[in-house]
Amino acid sequence: MKKILTMLLLLPFLAFAAADLDVNTPAISKLKASMQERHGQLAGHYTSGAVGLTRDGLVAVRDANAVPLKDRQGVNGLVSAENGDRNALYKEIASGNGHPEWETEVRSTFAQRWVQKAQGGWWYQDAGGTWVKK
Repeated sequence: MKKILTMLLLLPFLAFAAADLDVNTPAISKLKASMQERHGQLAGHYTSGAVGLTRDGLVAVRDANAVPLKDRQGVNGLVSAENGDRNALYKEIASGNGHPEWETEVRSTFAQRWVQKAQGGWWYQDAGGTWVKK
């Protein structure tokens, strides 16, 4: 009985493990293209430490002092646009799998992937929310 109960509790996680994180729809393609285009504008800010990856799969201005005052509004706009696309991407991937309720798990998986793919010297938040330099 305990084994059956354990299996039932794990079922949602087992089902999510089968999710296609590379699912593609026109909306997902558009979001990815937008993010790819913006990445060139954000890359220098990741390198300088001004912008970092958050534990919830978004980006944040980590050190505004690393951005000249005249450029701060532009960086804030880039971060806002990136986060809008990331939030929409997570939602679209979950929906593209026919399981909109998986959005939280998709977000968590991508948060880990972003950190894994980050270049050395970029900043990210650990599970506790502390900024760490990769």
